[in-house]
Amino acid sequence: MTFVSAAFGVFVAGISILYFCVKKNYRWIVLLLGSYFFYWMSSRAFTVVLLLMTSVTFAIGKMIDTRNKKCAIYLNGHSEITSEERKAYKQNHKKVNKHILIWGVLLDLSMLLLLKYFHFFSENVCELFRWIGIPVAVPEWNLLIPIGLSFYTLQAIAYMTDVYRGKYQADKNPFKFMLFMSYFPQIVQGPIARHDHLAKQLYEGHEFDYKRCMFGLQLILWGLMKKLVIADRLAIPVNMVFNHYGDYNGLIVLFAAFGYGLQVYADFSGGMDIARGVSQIWGIDLQLNFKQPYFARSIEEFWRRWHITLGAWMKDYVFYPLSLSGFSGNISKKARKLFGSNMGKKIPSFIAMFIVYFLVGFWHGPEWKYIAYGIWNGLFIMSGILSEDVYCRIKKKLGIHEERFSWKFFQMIRTIVLCSVGRLFSRSENLTVAFLMIGASFKGFFNVAFLIDKTLIRLGLETADWIILCMMLLVMLGVDAAHEKGIKIRQTIAKQGIVFRWIVYYAAIFAVIIFGIYGSVYDSASFIYQQF
Repeated sequence: MTFVSAAFGVFVAGISILYFCVKKNYRWIVLLLGSYFFYWMSSRAFTVVLLLMTSVTFAIGKMIDTRNKKCAIYLNGHSEITSEERKAYKQNHKKVNKHILIWGVLLDLSMLLLLKYFHFFSENVCELFRWIGIPVAVPEWNLLIPIGLSFYTLQAIAYMTDVYRGKYQADKNPFKFMLFMSYFPQIVQGPIARHDHLAKQLYEGHEFDYKRCMFGLQLILWGLMKKLVIADRLAIPVNMVFNHYGDYNGLIVLFAAFGYGLQVYADFSGGMDIARGVSQIWGIDLQLNFKQPYFARSIEEFWRRWHITLGAWMKDYVFYPLSLSGFSGNISKKARKLFGSNMGKKIPSFIAMFIVYFLVGFWHGPEWKYIAYGIWNGLFIMSGILSEDVYCRIKKKLGIHEERFSWKFFQMIRTIVLCSVGRLFSRSENLTVAFLMIGASFKGFFNVAFLIDKTLIRLGLETADWIILCMMLLVMLGVDAAHEKGIKIRQTIAKQGIVFRWIVYYAAIFAVIIFGIYGSVYDSASFIYQQF
């Protein structure tokens, strides 16, 4: 049951009716039952994995929280103990809690590593043995990956870590916590929720609000347009180039890379819009996961705007703990002696940043091409930081003003090109093919006969499809441009007269129905990030 299926629409309508019909205090139960029904329909037996991880995470959080309360009671009830004894007790308490947290994280990660990464590790270990002359067969491992596994694993780790840090108390009700872990609009492809943002919204019942419901339906409709009209139509020429990469070079390869970036954006952000729209009907506000990434002026800014919740998770639970650790402090001291004070301070951050983008790539999939994709982005970000001073001096000499449109436009185009080339890693069949396509992208730029022969019209779409695609891409760009300027599209439409509003609504509905990609020839694909 995908977000773009008729069954999902009927399911959401049924859940909405039940949600607003039952008493306010029991509405979370409707969401819980609906979430597990949805997950069972999507993953069947793998629902056990979700239940197991939920149980481990709840137990670890409860254990740490109980110990924190006992510690506070003991310290408040024993005012006679010395400050040294108090300090020693706190240190021992924190040490034990840390060990509990580590075990919880390892247990949750073990499920992710076993189901998603076992074949990758075993394949590469066997390849290493074969390289040194020991023939070893790769173990058979044909299990499917449970839907949303990577997302709810990170959500579970964040919860346990936040309880350990004392950010909030652990959930007391295991069934309510089950809802937090399984909430179906965001379990498939995010956003990666934080307990302090989402849990309370899920547990408290919300009254029906017509305006909020209409805004939610608008967002769902916009998400369907991006997914069915843009992303699935773009997938046809993109797939043709990547599936027959040996037949194309030059601008066609770069077009496919750029097209795939737009496809992923329309697909992923479309799914987010549907998830946020469904939640908004029930009065639940999911975190924003995109903020006009194609208006970014650097790769670093691009990743602050793209998959925002994943970037925030990596920053809070990987980058800061690594860069502020004692290990990083020791590296910084040695680096300052070798490379000077300025560079010495940067090296620990670079190491932490490299690990972050390595993990971002690896999180996307158990293949070297994804790791290369993460490293590609990380290296450009680090090189930008390293060359910042030189960059500023060059701009000053050339008289470049930061706020000029021409300079902003150049920065955006440069970022789009670098990000698009990086997409060759993530979309190609494997790492070897990615390098072949990168090499092919530099060939045939001036071969006019080749470009005529391999014209875009021959990439699987008819002229009418290209016109529809270009028009919808312009609409999507226009909406993003308006959002970039702070214009709220839905609120602006809501202020218009009823005739104009419904013309817009009907136009969007018919665009999805008429121009959406359906059927055996044009197959509506699963959401790209669903596989992660």
